[in-house]
Amino acid sequence: MLILPILLPALAGGLYAVLGWTRVTAWLGSLAAAGVLASAVALARLGSGGALWGLLRVDALSAFMLIVIGAVALLAMLASPAYLAAELAAGHTGHPALRRYGVLTQAFVAAMALAVLAANLGIMWVAIEATTILTAFLVGFRRTKSATEAAWKYVVICSVGIALAFLGIVLVNYAGVHSAVGLDWAALARQAADLDPGVMRIAAVLVVLGFGTKAGLAPMHAWLPDAHSQAPAPVSALMSGVLLSVAFYAILRVKVIADAVLGVTSMRVLLVAAALASLAVAAVLLLGQRDYKRLLAYSSIEHMGLVALGAAVGSRLALVAVLLHVLGHGLGKSVLFLSSGHLHQATGSSRIASVKGLATRAPLLAGVFALGLLALLGMPPFSLFASEVGIVRSAFAAGLGWAVTIALVLMLVIVGAIGRHSRTMLLGPPGSPQLSVPRTNSAVLVAGLAACAVLGVTLGPLGDLLQAAADIAGATP
Repeated sequence: MLILPILLPALAGGLYAVLGWTRVTAWLGSLAAAGVLASAVALARLGSGGALWGLLRVDALSAFMLIVIGAVALLAMLASPAYLAAELAAGHTGHPALRRYGVLTQAFVAAMALAVLAANLGIMWVAIEATTILTAFLVGFRRTKSATEAAWKYVVICSVGIALAFLGIVLVNYAGVHSAVGLDWAALARQAADLDPGVMRIAAVLVVLGFGTKAGLAPMHAWLPDAHSQAPAPVSALMSGVLLSVAFYAILRVKVIADAVLGVTSMRVLLVAAALASLAVAAVLLLGQRDYKRLLAYSSIEHMGLVALGAAVGSRLALVAVLLHVLGHGLGKSVLFLSSGHLHQATGSSRIASVKGLATRAPLLAGVFALGLLALLGMPPFSLFASEVGIVRSAFAAGLGWAVTIALVLMLVIVGAIGRHSRTMLLGPPGSPQLSVPRTNSAVLVAGLAACAVLGVTLGPLGDLLQAAADIAGATP
């Protein structure tokens, strides 16, 4: 059971390599993603366990992250056939490129599943590095000048970040050399008393900088708007909706070890600084934004800043809110990036000025896009409202009211900026041509929004899993 979330997308990718992308095989990715989600739910019910000589391990935190991966991948893969059919019809791509898309997206999902199931920090690093290599080709999918430049920028900046993370993990291993536990993160946390505090302090800084680069945290965020704006819409949904969170998952695993060695203050200072810097960058750049895909990308920086702020607090309420935020952001941002893909195909441009009167031209798409933006802005009844309230409450209770106050001011700026841009797109004078969305993709968009709204009303069976995952992530009383 533990190997299935990795094996299923890998198998689907192999079939794409052999059979190519056809009307029949186009749905292989959706089947594999549904399998990942079903496996994640089953693993969450089964509880902790290990396999493959201790190389893989599942607990409540990794099971929850698998659910996020499966849910976002399912939305993205269900939307892919219609999106790619439109790209093929418009002459933007060919059948060989579609074959590569199928192979790379499935390998991407498999690598993310491996990252969250790895019992070893080294294997986790390898899996996250693999996502960089795989998604670089997907960012440059269209092979235009802008897409190629974005892919190279992504590779260069993320390679620097992942190199810093590698050095940080090497130092974690060095800090525990006398305890002979290697890079098993659970064993490192148990034997924290044997780790060298001085070395661990340097390692914590490098890990936050390194994996924070891949998570889109400032100051190493510069790759994110270019990559997300140039990648195919389903790939942007995967990257923004779940890849950023997988990278932050790595920070959470190291944070548990660092807190046990150094106390909570060291990582709290690092994460608060990264959180406020990310919110400030997002607020400033959203004000003058003229591209709706880049607008969504800068919104991702904002939300990863909120995740970092909640993780810095570290209480049970804060970490439950962080994990709920990760899932809600994944669903909401996937819906918005998939919607933006249809807008881009219809208008041929990602400029905000090119999309006017959307409410008149495509009422369903306009409604989904508007509700998706409301979800990302933390409006009820969507789950991001509940998670943001949880982060704010827990931060005030932990004595971080000053940081939350700054964050709330920056969030007000972001709400104003996104509201101004979306008003132009939704309510401006009608343009042409009329827009339509395939039925399958319309159902995907509505389902993603509905799931985000339901989570804002009730957690259902996820409640106990979130509590257990927060404890594993090092929740303090």
